[in-house]
Amino acid sequence: MTRTENTGTPTLNGADGADGADGAAGVENTETVETAAGTARITWRPADEARLVLAVSHGAGGGIEARDLQALAAALPAHGVSVALVEQPWRVAGKKVAPAPKTLDAGWRGLWPALAARGLPVVSGGRSAGARVACRTATELGAAAVLALSFPLHPPGRPERSRAEELLGAGVPTLVVQGGNDPFGKPEEFPAGSYGIVEVPYGDHGFAVPKRAPIAQEEAVGIIVDAVVEWTRTLF
Repeated sequence: MTRTENTGTPTLNGADGADGADGAAGVENTETVETAAGTARITWRPADEARLVLAVSHGAGGGIEARDLQALAAALPAHGVSVALVEQPWRVAGKKVAPAPKTLDAGWRGLWPALAARGLPVVSGGRSAGARVACRTATELGAAAVLALSFPLHPPGRPERSRAEELLGAGVPTLVVQGGNDPFGKPEEFPAGSYGIVEVPYGDHGFAVPKRAPIAQEEAVGIIVDAVVEWTRTLF
């Protein structure tokens, strides 16, 4: 069961958008979805004449306020991509600790019909733990592609505990965007595979760059947005 609330907030790029969920065109709207893992929430940033949906979820330590998710939600609708910012049930319930991977996957599966209801191809994505969920479920759910932001290749300081198998098993076109100083896996640590990878120089796991870095924070975020815009153009 889903429930939609029109927030009355225009999309950040000011474009008149096609409706996401059941809300008005060009207006941010929020949809709640009941899943086996609990109530999930989707915040839609609709595009005008959308050609695909990019669904992105948060990691285990934060929410959809993450700088990369918000930047993509602000920029992509102008390029024909409706963005769905997904909050997993544990986050909606106000819990501070993410559940086991199988529960995260169950939540993602349960809200997928709402993401696909527009009849558009859906790119499954997320940051950190959300990227792992997207990779694990992509083939099963029929995702058009996967966007993996800050993929946690291994726990910090534990490269022997690699999660590369999840990434390599996505089975669909995949783009990884990784900070150059990410303790969960630097770009050069990633194995060869049939996926693209873009480095955000000096970026940490949240794509924050040090003040002493030769690029500004805005430039780092711009690298993420530009890479994803270009990549989505190659898909459809």
